[in-house]
Amino acid sequence: MTDRNEDKKRRAKRRRRRVRGKIVGTSVRPRMTVSRSLKSIMVQIVDDENQKTLVGVGSGSTIVRDVCDASDTKTTIARKVGMKAAELARAKGIETVVFDRNRFRYHGRIKAVAEGAREGGLTL
Repeated sequence: MTDRNEDKKRRAKRRRRRVRGKIVGTSVRPRMTVSRSLKSIMVQIVDDENQKTLVGVGSGSTIVRDVCDASDTKTTIARKVGMKAAELARAKGIETVVFDRNRFRYHGRIKAVAEGAREGGLTL
């Protein structure tokens, strides 16, 4: 059983390295990275040159929970997280970002975050 889990982790790490090898966040155009679990989704906007996190929002944060209803699906919550991240980024003067999907496919909740960020006014 452990061999199977180690294999999954190794493949996920390889996918992450492949995606991140092509993406670099700068001061002018920081990296918007998405991380998800079974229950939640998190977004960070990172300046890789200065190694600083500029904005961080998750589905468990109070600013997102105030906007969400109990009947919202995980996909609609992900869209709202993207919109909140875009709102906070625009407040800090960030207009364009590089989208880092991490090891996840551009599909479902990851795609909803990207679309929410675009609705919020960010250019990906």
